[in-house]
Amino acid sequence: MLQRPPAEPGMREEEVDTPALILDLDAFEANLDAMAGFLAPTGTKLRAHAKTHKSSIIALEQMKRGAVGQCVQKVAEAEALAWGGVPDILVSNEVVSPRKLARLMALSRIARVALCTDHEAGIALAEQAAEAAGQRLRMLVEIDVGAARCGVQPGPAAVALAQRIAASPHLIFGGLQAYHGSAQHQRSPEQRAATIAGAVEQTRRTVEQLRQQGLDCGIVGGAGTGTFRHEATSGVYTEIQAGSYALMDADYAANEDAPPFRHALFVLTQVMSTPHDGLVVVDAGHKAIPTDSGFPRPWQRPGLRYAGASDEHGNILVEGGAAPKLGETLRLVPGHCDPTVDRYDWYVGVRKGRVECLWPVAARGAMQ
Repeated sequence: MLQRPPAEPGMREEEVDTPALILDLDAFEANLDAMAGFLAPTGTKLRAHAKTHKSSIIALEQMKRGAVGQCVQKVAEAEALAWGGVPDILVSNEVVSPRKLARLMALSRIARVALCTDHEAGIALAEQAAEAAGQRLRMLVEIDVGAARCGVQPGPAAVALAQRIAASPHLIFGGLQAYHGSAQHQRSPEQRAATIAGAVEQTRRTVEQLRQQGLDCGIVGGAGTGTFRHEATSGVYTEIQAGSYALMDADYAANEDAPPFRHALFVLTQVMSTPHDGLVVVDAGHKAIPTDSGFPRPWQRPGLRYAGASDEHGNILVEGGAAPKLGETLRLVPGHCDPTVDRYDWYVGVRKGRVECLWPVAARGAMQ
């Protein structure tokens, strides 16, 4: 159920109902501009990943700065974005449910959509859906460049799938999906560089083998916030799929040579109890902020450490500095921005301490 907004434009930040998802608009806009500025001289385009922000408003702000479209992981995310006016969407994932494929084909009447595949049977299912809809569906072959998740092996196996797509009257071969997810959080820059160099070489060879068969890759997509500089300057990738850069989180900030973006996403929480010296309890626990990438970090409050959580409570240890007072609000930097966003119905856009806007998290819970 869509919850009532936790704030109104013009309110002071400390008046916002908590827990709330805060978007620092100055930092957010600086992040969008920074990515656009980096990519412009490379000739590589941004297809930002909306699984992070789940917002057609943010997607359109990215497209104003040159993004060619958006990536999503789920058909339901694609629906939310298309209904919000996003015209070009890649489902950078496999979809094999006939019902979901039918939904995707229906969506293609209002937006340009594409889908990834790594198996001949998946191609056959997509072909059936496209034929039933009387349309053609663009498909990318996903290759496994080392992440050991989805993807066919680079080289001949990928070429065979591409040829199968190209031979179908109901499908269009769109290129390659070559994303190395686990590389994004490898801490040392040397390790990330080496990992992505291997991914680039596998992708380069596959692109060349496709060319030898008369198949051009309109899209060679991949990369993320942790490695985008490598793929963008590789001369192989044509689209960068970074998502977290717009919001940032504590886990990306922990990388050595961290991505050059500012923290724009916070969970605003309030001190609800001060049971004894050295401990304050806030109203943001597991339900308000995920801990899969570690506990959140109090923002610009040295001496405070978020040390434990239960469903509705967060324990903050006071290890130096002034202790927060009962009723005081604090910003928390989440460890992982994607599942944090998915817990909220609204972004509260704040600039210089005042609420400026409220944006719905349109694709919240879009798991299907």
